[in-house]
Amino acid sequence: MKTLRYLGSLTFVLGLFTAVFAGIPWYVVVAEDPVVPGWLRLAVFGLLGGILVVLLALALEQRARGASVDAPLPDEPGHTILLQNTDVLPGREIAETIGLVQGHTVFAIWLGQDLSAIVRLILGGELTEYTEMMGRARSIATARMTAQAAEMGADAVINVRYMTTSVVGSAAELLVYGTAVKLG
Repeated sequence: MKTLRYLGSLTFVLGLFTAVFAGIPWYVVVAEDPVVPGWLRLAVFGLLGGILVVLLALALEQRARGASVDAPLPDEPGHTILLQNTDVLPGREIAETIGLVQGHTVFAIWLGQDLSAIVRLILGGELTEYTEMMGRARSIATARMTAQAAEMGADAVINVRYMTTSVVGSAAELLVYGTAVKLG
C-alpha cells in the first residue's frame, strides 16, 4: 500500500507542477485557440488520478488496519553513551559534569506525503507520514547529541529532554539536549 500511495502522490505532484508551470503559461500564450493539447490533458488527469490513487490506498490501509492495535516500537540501536532523563544514575556516581550537549535537526515531508496526511485528517487515524518523519528526526538529533558527548569524553548524558517546534508548513524542528557527565 505504501508503494501505491507513493506512486499516487508522485503522479499528483507531477500533474500539478506540469499543469501550473507549463499549462498556465501555455494558456496565456495561446489564449485565442482554446483547444487543450494532449500533454496538458494528461497533466490534469495525472493530478486528479494521483489524488484518487492516494485516496484509494489510504482507504485500503484504513480497512486493513481495522481496530489498529498499537505495536511496540522497535528498539533503537545500542549506544556506548548512557542516556538518562533524570539527574541521577541509580547505583552510579557522577565523577565530573562536562557540560551541555545538544543535537538538532529540522525535518519536512514532501508534498505528496503531505497530501496523504491531509486526506487522513478527513478519514481519521494516525498521521503515519508525520509519525515517521518525527521518528527519523528524533533518531538523527539523538545521534548528533550522543556524538557531541562522545567527542567531549562523556560516559553518559543526564537530564535528556526533547523539544519540537513547527517551523513552516509541515516542517518541524527537533532539539534534544542534556548534561554530559563522566561516571566514577
